[in-house]
Amino acid sequence: MAAAACSTTSPTAFLSSSNPRASASLPTHSFSQSLTIPKSLNGLRKPFQSRVSRPVIDTRSQSRRNLTVKAVANEFPLVGNKAPDFEAEAVFDQEFIKVKLSEYIGKKYVILFFYPLDFTFVCPTEITAFSDRYADFEKMNTEILGVSIDSVFSHLAWVQTDRKSGGLGDLKYPLISDVTKSISKSYGVLIPDQGIALRGLFIIDKEGIIQHSTINNLAIGRSVDETMRTLQALQYVQENPDEVCPAGWKPGEKSMKPDPKLSKEYFAAI
Repeated sequence: MAAAACSTTSPTAFLSSSNPRASASLPTHSFSQSLTIPKSLNGLRKPFQSRVSRPVIDTRSQSRRNLTVKAVANEFPLVGNKAPDFEAEAVFDQEFIKVKLSEYIGKKYVILFFYPLDFTFVCPTEITAFSDRYADFEKMNTEILGVSIDSVFSHLAWVQTDRKSGGLGDLKYPLISDVTKSISKSYGVLIPDQGIALRGLFIIDKEGIIQHSTINNLAIGRSVDETMRTLQALQYVQENPDEVCPAGWKPGEKSMKPDPKLSKEYFAAI
């Protein structure tokens, strides 16, 4: 994978800014083509210790990095457990802001997704696809957060690069900087010997519980449509706790009763 391409001089002061996304939506603005550095910047705070470890076998050749990584499964899955909290700097609306996951608890669902690096190839297709569908997720009271191990300077430069040139352009959600790699570690997606994250995606409910996760290898992009469908199914079963959603379920389709006798009504109708 290509490394992030951003070279800049760090400001001397630090900006402390609250996350405006936890309680309300923010307007978006057009982006300039030149890199504009805010006057100040906050560093990362309170890096979290890894809750899980993911041993990795290095399959790279000496000549080039292989996009296939062999990993050993975690003994304890994150799904069904409380999402590891974090506080980190992010880029949103061409500003450096602070994002704290726990600020969303009791307020919004969260789509938290990790990607390997800025200024790469598959990554911008995923990031812009989620941004283009942001309004649909917003209607479902859901925030989107993107995370990579790049600095906020790299995020800012990428946002200020036009899409036709491989950039991101206007984004409708924050890109989080995980330069300490503590967030990637806590969610079990870090490739230790490469120092980048696999394409992990987590759906976190309003109680802060991880209800869904997928992890793709580096060369495989994710589906926004499937993420939306899974979120819709999750919200449906939480609103209807006596029902479950069968394979491929979409809103308006028949659900199922989790009972040996009552489930026959579903099977008889298919």
